[in-house]
Amino acid sequence: MKMATKRRLHGPAIWLCLLLALPVSVSVWAQDEGMAILKSECSSCHDLSGPAPTTLKGLWAREAPDLFYAGIKYKQNWLEAWLQKPQRIRPAGMFYANHIKAGEDGDVIDESTLKPHIALSADQAHEVSEALMTLKSNSDLIVKGEYKPGKISPTMGELMFDKFRGCLACHEIEPGYGGLAGPEVFTVAKRLQEDYLISYMRNPQAWDPKIFMPNKHLKARDLQKFVHYFRGLSEEKF
Repeated sequence: MKMATKRRLHGPAIWLCLLLALPVSVSVWAQDEGMAILKSECSSCHDLSGPAPTTLKGLWAREAPDLFYAGIKYKQNWLEAWLQKPQRIRPAGMFYANHIKAGEDGDVIDESTLKPHIALSADQAHEVSEALMTLKSNSDLIVKGEYKPGKISPTMGELMFDKFRGCLACHEIEPGYGGLAGPEVFTVAKRLQEDYLISYMRNPQAWDPKIFMPNKHLKARDLQKFVHYFRGLSEEKF
C-alpha cells in the first residue's frame, strides 16, 4: 500500500496562497482591533451587547444609541466617514428633556449639556466600522430585500411625513426645520439600511420596548413610500 505524500508548494504557488488568504486575515485583524477600540472607548456610552432597556428609567439613562445590532442598522461607508468627522444627528441628544431649557419663544437646546463625540483616525474608523458590521442581534426582525427601490414626489412625501402622520413634530426634514426630540431624517437614507428602516417603522417597540417613537401601524406600501421619501431627501443639497 502506497503512503500518501504531502505536496509541497514552491515559489509562486506559495505567494499565491498567501495573497489569497491575506484579505480575510486583514479583515479579521481589523475587526479585532475595532472591537478593542469599541470596548475601551465607546462601551461607557453605547451598549454593545443588549438587550434594549425595558424600563423608562433605563431608557432615560441611555447616553448614546445601542450598537448591538449595528451591522443590520447602519451603512458601513457612512459609519467610516462619520467616525472621522462626527456631527450630531439628534439635535437635543438622546433624551430631549435632559438637554433643553426655556427660551423666549419656547424650549431651546442647552448646548452646555451636550458632549462632543470623539473623532477617530481613518485607520481607527475603518477598524471600528468593520467590527460594528459584525454586531447583528435582532436579525430575525429584518426581511432581507424587503425594500424595493422607487420614487415619490417630494411634495407627497412631505405631506405623508408632516400632515398625515405628524412625524415633523419630532424630526427635522432639513437643517433647522422640524422637531428636535428625534434624529434628523434628511440624512437617514445615507446612514441606515433600507430593510432596517422598514422593520423599525413597522414596529419600533420590537426593537426598543420603551422608545417614545409611536407605532403608526403603517401599511406595507406606506413603509416603502417613506423610505422613497428619505432617499429623496438624502439627495437634496441643504
